[in-house]
Amino acid sequence: MSDAHPIRSRRPGLSVGARIIAGVVLAAIGAVGAWLQHDAPGRSAEPRTEFTANNPPAGLPTALTTGQHLHWSRCTSPPTARTGYDCAAMKAPLDYRKPDGKTIDVALIRRKATGPNARRIGSLVLNFGGPGVSGVSGLPELLNQYKPLLDRYDLVSFDPRGVGATIPVRCGKTADDTGYDGADACAEHSGALLPYIGTSHTARDLDLMRYLLGDERLHYFGVSYGTALGAVYAHLYPSHVGRLVLEASVDPTEDLDEEQVSQVKAVQAAFDRFAVHCAARIPRCPTGDRPEEAARRMARLADRLEKKPAPAGGGRNLDADDLAYAVSDHLDLGTDGWSPLAKALTALIDHNDGRPLSKGADGIGSADRAAIPRDSSRAAQTAITCADSSLRPGFERLDRDKARIKAASPVFGAAWATGVYLCYDWPFDGERATPQVNADGAAPVLVVGGTGDPTTPYPGARHMARALGDGVGVLLTAEEEGHGTYPQNRCVTETVDQYLRTGRTPAPGTVCRGSMS
Repeated sequence: MSDAHPIRSRRPGLSVGARIIAGVVLAAIGAVGAWLQHDAPGRSAEPRTEFTANNPPAGLPTALTTGQHLHWSRCTSPPTARTGYDCAAMKAPLDYRKPDGKTIDVALIRRKATGPNARRIGSLVLNFGGPGVSGVSGLPELLNQYKPLLDRYDLVSFDPRGVGATIPVRCGKTADDTGYDGADACAEHSGALLPYIGTSHTARDLDLMRYLLGDERLHYFGVSYGTALGAVYAHLYPSHVGRLVLEASVDPTEDLDEEQVSQVKAVQAAFDRFAVHCAARIPRCPTGDRPEEAARRMARLADRLEKKPAPAGGGRNLDADDLAYAVSDHLDLGTDGWSPLAKALTALIDHNDGRPLSKGADGIGSADRAAIPRDSSRAAQTAITCADSSLRPGFERLDRDKARIKAASPVFGAAWATGVYLCYDWPFDGERATPQVNADGAAPVLVVGGTGDPTTPYPGARHMARALGDGVGVLLTAEEEGHGTYPQNRCVTETVDQYLRTGRTPAPGTVCRGSMS
């Protein structure tokens, strides 16, 4: 499931920033046990009322449910969370099939609600995508996008299993190395954890989290990969579903290989729309006067970079795959990324200067558009994806799938085709080819999809709404370029916020106009 541009931001490889800068991985989050006791500054003169739930997850020992209380304390890291945030560690079973066995600590972060007690709904749990993205570092980064909801909710996020301070996966050359050195290294350094970090395990953590936060039902906002997590939760716990938003939804009907074909077609279509705009509106457009010419120019540029990568500053180089990932990062920004992309391509084509393209991909991309912080770990992304997916293709299928992906996109196919190898030699079996998300009997779930999304293509949102079940999945369509539409599109933001505040879903067939209208 990408966003090491991975699968569920969903790309097969790392972003150009992660590929070019060796060793850039999760932001330092610090040890859970090092968080010091602290009451976050109050934002209301009224004494705070803590909520209590009466429906603990079934089958867990009382030590983890009624006997466990979250001890919120001062966040010592990341530095952006040291003021105004609380952190805690939640005990959860490593293996939910053995709930009395070994436990793990799940790292949580909270920003308390600012509104009066009488209007507070509960906690809104946020997942910013991935897999491999830290919610502990992500909430301070992205707070402004969700700040209007603080009058009704505590905003809560967490490090999913395998990420940050929650049993982090280690796949580097040594046990302390946070890089990625392949499947054998993952098995050597994290083999005991790998069977327990998939999405279904994290969904079970969510239900324990819901109970300990004091909510009878889970209120949740998931982005990109976070939509898969939210949908799996709804399937497992339909009676515990509160107000769930699945934004920039993945497609639950596609397996890992089908997903990559769909995504590479979508990113190619987004590039073609950029090329048309560039030819019509940008003087001396670097991609020529039509999409076909753009594809030819990009092919020549990729061939040049394959033979001799371009300097990208700081001793880094930009090769053909980096070119594809960096361009797609700009496309994730929608029309806001088009002008910077044209300038960066001009610098690369005319002056062999890869700095603008790589710097832009480092500093923008999914983080600003679809609420996905750029701290995604390749190790965690790979391990979670392969724990979820049961696909272990042989060489015959690998060759066939590579050819399909390359044929689907003249600009991005070669780079995306490397994703077929992601799990083929993984040391553990994955759970399923596609996730189970049917949630009959659940409260309505709001699914948001952008028609021009290059990373989680729009048909996935339609399929998600349908797969959740009749009367459950409610689709909101945004005619927008880019990966993610909240809070960029005003109509989407107003509709989502109303749903989260009141529980009212939009009318069937509601469409929000935007950059593609």
